[in-house]
Parts: sequence; structure tokens; C-alpha cells
Amino acid sequence: MKEDNFVSHAIGRYIRISPQKARLVADLVRDRFVGEALTILRFSKKKKASQIIEKVLRSAIANAQQKVPNLDVDNLYIGRIHVDPGPQMKRIRPAPQGRAFRIQKKMSHVHVYLEDRKGR
Repeated sequence: MKEDNFVSHAIGRYIRISPQKARLVADLVRDRFVGEALTILRFSKKKKASQIIEKVLRSAIANAQQKVPNLDVDNLYIGRIHVDPGPQMKRIRPAPQGRAFRIQKKMSHVHVYLEDRKGR
């Protein structure tokens, strides 16, 4: 797909969740209509990741409404959604005998692209 086909997009950057966890939820809502995706995210068991993706999705919907005021929200479709890794915060955890273990706190960048599709 080309960028020209998309009505709007939203990006959530530097989100404190690992990309692997966020991708599990993003796979649930990929290639779905917006209303259906919001329902799936609301009742998902992965609470933190679903809240984050729902927030970015709602931002993309608001961007579409600002860009095209007479747009029907029911026809919006998630054309593309992907989660990229962001920077990692490195922390130290004390270990036995004076050693230290490294802890990597991962971040994610969530990209949501919406397109307009007629009919179901």
C-alpha cells in the first residue's frame, strides 16, 4: 500500500512497554474496522498494551475527523498497524558476590494508519 491511500495516521513514541507485548495486541486489531477494533481492545486481557494501542487509534480517528470533517467514522479501516522498538533504558540490579545484572527496560513506537473503505 502507498502512503497516499491513507486518510490519517497517528504515532505513539517512547511508550514504556516492550514491542513484543504490544505486537500481540496489534495483531488482534490488524485489518479490522475501527469500531470493531475498539471493542476488541476494550475487552482484551492484555490491559496495558490494549490501552496504549487504543489511545493511539483514537488519536488517528481524531486526526481523520480534523482532516476530513464530513468523514463517516464507521467506514474507517485500520490499513496498517505496526510496533517498532524504541530505545532501551539500561539499569543495574545487584547480584551475589559483588556482581551486577543488567536490566533492559524496553520502549516502543506504535504506528496506526487508517484508510476509508465503503461497505463491510
